[in-house]
Amino acid sequence: RRRRHAGDDDYNIEVLLGVDDSVVRFHGKEHVQNYLLTLMNIVNEIYHDESLGVHINVVLVRMIMLGYAKSISLIERGNPSRSLENVCRWAYQQQKSDPSHSEHHDHAIFLTRQDFGPAGMQGYAPVTGMCHPVRSCTLNHEDGFSSAFVVAHETGHVLGMEHDGQGNRCGDETAMGSVMAPLVQAAFHRYHWSRCSGQELKRYIHSYDCLLDDPFEHDWPKLPELPGINYSMDEQCRFDFGVGYKMCTAFRTFDPCKQLWCSHPDNPYFCKTKKGPPLDGTECAPGKWCYKGHCMWKNVNQLKQDGNWGPWTKFGSCSRTCGTGVRFRTRQCNNPMPINGGEDCAGVNFEFQLCNTEECPKHFEDFRAQQCQQRNSHFEYQHSKHHWLPYEHPDANKRCHLYCQSKETGDVASMKQLAHDGTRCSYKDAYSICVRGECVKVGCDREIGSNKVDDKCGVCGGDNSHCRTVKGTFTRTPKKLGYLKMFDIPPGARHVFIQEDEASPHFLAIKNQATGHYILNGKGEEARPRSFIDLGVEWEYNIEDDIETLHTDGPLHDAVVVLIIPRENDTRASLTYKYIIHEDSVPTINSNNVLQEEVDTFEWALKSWSQCSKPCGGGFQYTKYGCRRKSDNKMVHRSFCEGSKKPKPIRRMCNLHECSQPLWAAEEWEHCTKTCG
Repeated sequence: RRRRHAGDDDYNIEVLLGVDDSVVRFHGKEHVQNYLLTLMNIVNEIYHDESLGVHINVVLVRMIMLGYAKSISLIERGNPSRSLENVCRWAYQQQKSDPSHSEHHDHAIFLTRQDFGPAGMQGYAPVTGMCHPVRSCTLNHEDGFSSAFVVAHETGHVLGMEHDGQGNRCGDETAMGSVMAPLVQAAFHRYHWSRCSGQELKRYIHSYDCLLDDPFEHDWPKLPELPGINYSMDEQCRFDFGVGYKMCTAFRTFDPCKQLWCSHPDNPYFCKTKKGPPLDGTECAPGKWCYKGHCMWKNVNQLKQDGNWGPWTKFGSCSRTCGTGVRFRTRQCNNPMPINGGEDCAGVNFEFQLCNTEECPKHFEDFRAQQCQQRNSHFEYQHSKHHWLPYEHPDANKRCHLYCQSKETGDVASMKQLAHDGTRCSYKDAYSICVRGECVKVGCDREIGSNKVDDKCGVCGGDNSHCRTVKGTFTRTPKKLGYLKMFDIPPGARHVFIQEDEASPHFLAIKNQATGHYILNGKGEEARPRSFIDLGVEWEYNIEDDIETLHTDGPLHDAVVVLIIPRENDTRASLTYKYIIHEDSVPTINSNNVLQEEVDTFEWALKSWSQCSKPCGGGFQYTKYGCRRKSDNKMVHRSFCEGSKKPKPIRRMCNLHECSQPLWAAEEWEHCTKTCG
């Protein structure tokens, strides 16, 4: 049997499906296989939903149906943990020892109609057990096609996902049908993976090596494209609620495709529902079938309907508690949905806004660095674990994908996930942030799309008038080995430049004053020229002819201590420093070291000419003025020139050529036909 090639970015969960005697007897030996294949197809579709953010194929490689004796020995009524342990051990015993065998499985799914737990318990699974020989398995209560969401939910646990709202900030998504809600409320017309599920999956998925191989082709019977074609509403009611249940006929005016209601002949007016619609393809009227919760014609030419947006949800929780996060609201194209070739809804299905924009109260923490650091314990690169540092990709289109750099080797690795919403796109831009993998421009006024920028000392939209340049030279002669402090640079400093005045055997070192963490040339580190990221900013460290230089645009979020590492006693070390800082933050030092930064000046300048008033035959056009910064001749917002008088527009003639085509010209108005009324 040959392997079926999946996409380069696909992960494939090769599944052993075990079903006990209670499932086989309920559905019947003749029909159970097709039922199970349909159920697993639905599970596969759930994992294909775009909201997951990772493409996972659920591939059935083997199906085992157990007899009565084995079934009752595995499931211990009222004891879910023991039942799961038995099922996992049984699945391990079924494993094919050869990993290249076509029936070798990565994960086992076990279905039963026996009550293995307290009332209402739908499934049981270990968290983060995927690819483990014994822990990669789930126990699921089968009661109809809605069980596909239970199977997807429990397998989600094995992949590393937690319940939404328990240990994460996605409780707001449970009512919208998130698959990992503590109580599964997802249904065929309304399901998605929460943003937390996507983030938790991406945290672990790269470590599941067993999901990287291509699955084998299997000769399962081909099923219709829409799963409900083979199953009537009466049959689906029997699957959901048991023998004797049929579609409820008490609600005759109710669209049967919106929600599947079922009742028993003994009490036909007592109707029950699992709050989900029938399967797509279920017949709902002569010549019609259900599709996405609507009863529509099977013949596409009979009905064409354009889509329209439903209402917006409320905004969800913020992705960060401080330091600028993002929160979303969504809407669905279901009011009505487009069918039979109708136009899709125009516009976007989600909106976002910035939230918790205030700075974090404690000492600064780099959000991208935190995400890289979280990979230290479980991300293996070239068969070993590393200490991961933040890395800014040179390709601007990839900066909202998480890349990290090994502290040990300097290698850069993709973490195969998007940077979390609210991560800064670039260390050169303190405000623009990543949102769903795309960089969103944010101005220093924290407005989306704004072009406002800080001046040289961090005043939003400023003209450098409050900026001061601090510079000086510091010389010391070490008398013993060990770090020797030279001077401090305060928080808020920008455009920091430090240079040795002369060649020396000593090395420069920098540490964070607040934490004591060494930013450059800590103990045991080799001094080598490099670019690196620390304290939330980019640093450039160079050594040429034994003269060291260090530069960062900043801003420094914490004060740093500048030191030297002596290599020879009695050899002088001399450092020159320079930085720009706001006048309110200038350190109390000799005023001779502080210079006022040159204030930007602006002028009105010719920007363009207006459009000609006529296309031919002689018209006029006028000058358009814009505001220009004198220092670099760059056009800026007109507000910078408001203090100076704008020149009067200059008029010139244009389009003097004769008109080849006659033009309509308006004459004077005639007298009105009436004097009033």
